[in-house]
Parts: sequence; structure tokens; C-alpha cells
Amino acid sequence: MTEIEKFNNEKQCNIQKQEDLKYLGINFLNNIAQTKYSYNFTWLGRPIIQFPQDTIALQEIIWEIKPDLIIETGIAHGGSLIFSASMLALLEVCGEINNGKVIGIDIDIRTHNRKEIESHPLSKKIEMIEGSSIDKKIIKQVIELSKNAKKILVCLDSNHTHEHVLSELKAYAPLVTIGSYCCVFDTAIENMPEGSFPDRPWDIGNNPKTAVLEFLKNNDSFEIDKTIENKLLITVAPDGYLKRVR
Repeated sequence: MTEIEKFNNEKQCNIQKQEDLKYLGINFLNNIAQTKYSYNFTWLGRPIIQFPQDTIALQEIIWEIKPDLIIETGIAHGGSLIFSASMLALLEVCGEINNGKVIGIDIDIRTHNRKEIESHPLSKKIEMIEGSSIDKKIIKQVIELSKNAKKILVCLDSNHTHEHVLSELKAYAPLVTIGSYCCVFDTAIENMPEGSFPDRPWDIGNNPKTAVLEFLKNNDSFEIDKTIENKLLITVAPDGYLKRVR
């Protein structure tokens, strides 16, 4: 057994031991829910509005899968788009892919955010689409833009209601290539105290996790990758890392 194999075996054993510690991550989320913790971080100059732990997980997924297309719903300030574009640029520099592209969809791309994203050095790798991610015209446009991609990764992070996320899953999960992922963010809402988001339409029983569980009832092409959340402990996406297996 090589040294790297020994290291990886030890890592897997450590991850398994952490499975019973996930309550610590849930406690962390509950304690920082009102502080907007995820707003504290940027990626190459743009607010990314993600937990650093989930960003690291995405980095690992992207390096492993080597997608040439990443589809994201929800743009906000654009940090996640810039992150994805930077990862694709790194894959290109390393000779792993050619002409990687990021598609970002948002119902309201604010003028100041669009301006900052379009002026970023990585903007040439990004295509933004304004409109509802579950609008049939938008879905058709994304499918058309995806037709020549070899490997596709999807990240869902827009409206967090059950019906919206379920509609997104039905629309975009089929585009995910076998071995890649559909990453559904903010499934942690289901594990937080009721009423944690008084100004939002989502809550316990009506959120991305309930949509994921409903989606998986009738879809055996995806499995929840528990290893990722067990490794991270702190994540906004428990049960949200869906790997396409067939």
C-alpha cells in the first residue's frame, strides 16, 4: 500500500468516526443563523454567500469530476459564479478541459451586481440568464446551451421553497452527467428551529431538503453522498450533495 493510499484510508476512517458529531454542525448553524455568517466571505473579490466548508467541498467535487459546464441557479452578488469560473479556468490551465463555461440563472440580476460580474477578469467564462429558473423558456434555453457539454455539474441555490426546488430538480438534474453531482443548498433549513426565517416563505416542512427527499422517491438515478456532509460537519447542504449514479 502506498503512502497516499494509507493516508486516504485513514481519512475515510476519521470521516466515519465523525458521523455521530453532525449535531455539532447543526448547533453551529442554529447559533449563527441571525448573524449572516455566510455573508462574511468573498471569492476573488465578489461576495460568495456560502460557508467556506461547502466551498471547499465544491472545489473537491469540481477537481474530481472535471466538468466543462457548471449550471447555477441563484446569482446574488456573483461570488459563486466567479468561484466556478475560476475552477474551470484552473482545469483548463492543467489541461483537463477545454472552454469551460458557467451558466448562472436568477429571476432578478441587479444592475450593480451584473456590472461587477461583467467587469471581472473571469467574466468571459460566465453566461447570465435573467428569469425564473423554472420558467419553461429558461429551461429550454439552458438545455440548448448544455447540449455540447461533456460533463455537467448543477448547483441549486435560488428560491428555497419545496415546490420551487422540486421543479428545479426535475428540470436540471437530468442534465447532470453520470458520476457528477446536483448540489442542493440550504437543505439545512429543515434542521433549524421553526420560524428561523420569518421574512421568507420557506421553513420546516417546506424547503430544499423536503424537495430532495420527494425527488428521490421517484428517481433512482441519484444518491445522497453522505460522505461529504460527514466530512464537513458544518454545511448548509446536509442530504444536498446528490451524486448521479446511473
